[in-house]
Amino acid sequence: MSNRWVAGNRFELLENGEGFYPRVFEAIASAQQEVYVETFILFDDKVGRGLHEALLSAARNGAKVHLLIDGFGSPDLTPAFTDPLREAGVELHVFDPAPPILGWRRNMLRRMHRKIVVIDGKQAFVGGINYSADHLADYGPEAKQDYAVEVHGPIVGHIYAFTKAAARVVQPSRRWLRRAKPEAEKALDPAGEAQALFITRDNRDHTTDIERHYRAAIRSARERVVIANAYFFPGYRFIRELRNAARRGVEVVLILQGEPDMPIAKAAAETLYANLLKAGVRIFEYCERPLHGKVALVDDEWSTVGSSNLDPLSLSLNLEANVVIRDRDFNGTLHGRLKHLMDNACKEVDASQIDPPSLWSMIRSYVVFHFIRKFPRWAPRLPQLTRPTVAPLRL
Repeated sequence: MSNRWVAGNRFELLENGEGFYPRVFEAIASAQQEVYVETFILFDDKVGRGLHEALLSAARNGAKVHLLIDGFGSPDLTPAFTDPLREAGVELHVFDPAPPILGWRRNMLRRMHRKIVVIDGKQAFVGGINYSADHLADYGPEAKQDYAVEVHGPIVGHIYAFTKAAARVVQPSRRWLRRAKPEAEKALDPAGEAQALFITRDNRDHTTDIERHYRAAIRSARERVVIANAYFFPGYRFIRELRNAARRGVEVVLILQGEPDMPIAKAAAETLYANLLKAGVRIFEYCERPLHGKVALVDDEWSTVGSSNLDPLSLSLNLEANVVIRDRDFNGTLHGRLKHLMDNACKEVDASQIDPPSLWSMIRSYVVFHFIRKFPRWAPRLPQLTRPTVAPLRL
């Protein structure tokens, strides 16, 4: 991964499972050389079976297929699902496949949360969409609203090198103490006009990269900041950047969950409302169905799409991946889709309807703020994997 902007890329926004799954399944099934898939959730439902068939098709074409899942997010795959993949030559890996102790999963707080696909080293998909039926509208009221991007151009070489390194199987030994040798990046021809960065968060070398890029972009904003994020509970410095931007006249808009899949996430975000609204930040709650997106834009050029929420798990513990994009056309497309949400499926939070904070809520907010602010310093002391050590999936 590089912190240098890479020119010559093309990005296409894919919204929800209806936009994402047909494109990614077709790309995987037509692969000729290599397929790398990383996902937090893979369920044995109609979407998971669609991925299953696409992977088998790629393997039948002679492509080398690697599938990396998270052991916490994808716990219930059966041999009926996994055996045909293995028999076709698909390499199945799981992040932290440690067996539970007395029924409790270990390392529950550290997860491989990335959602990445790379096809033949030339085409990539990055975003927040898992492989489960709840990303399709026909799932019902609990269907998730989410985003991903299809990527072409030289930045795919960076994504390819990263996923190839992550897929290497580490045998039990002391080799995990040594730094992984980076993979060579493929040189690809330009495919568009967008500049891009591929940024990740891990527990050793890139612990704050995604948050730093967010804060730097907000700090540079002159006209607008729009953030749509499912689980919003960042630390003090992030909140300060949003408040400062609003106070200097930037239109700062947050699109957060109004119909949450996890009520505690909404309750946590609501503790920040009064502080943000007072500074002039506008808050919209998406009420049509659960919001699962992790996207943002600043002014008319900068955008990001990826897997990272803006909460302690994503910012301090999980393994995450985002693309950051400098492109007016893509920024305009994303802004149009987010404005559509605000105009048609959101309610704006009215500052006058927010009760003045009680003494208890002020104390609680103070404690929580400073807990979150210090969280990254002591979180590494928790049981952790310093890089995505993977092993064959055992069920």
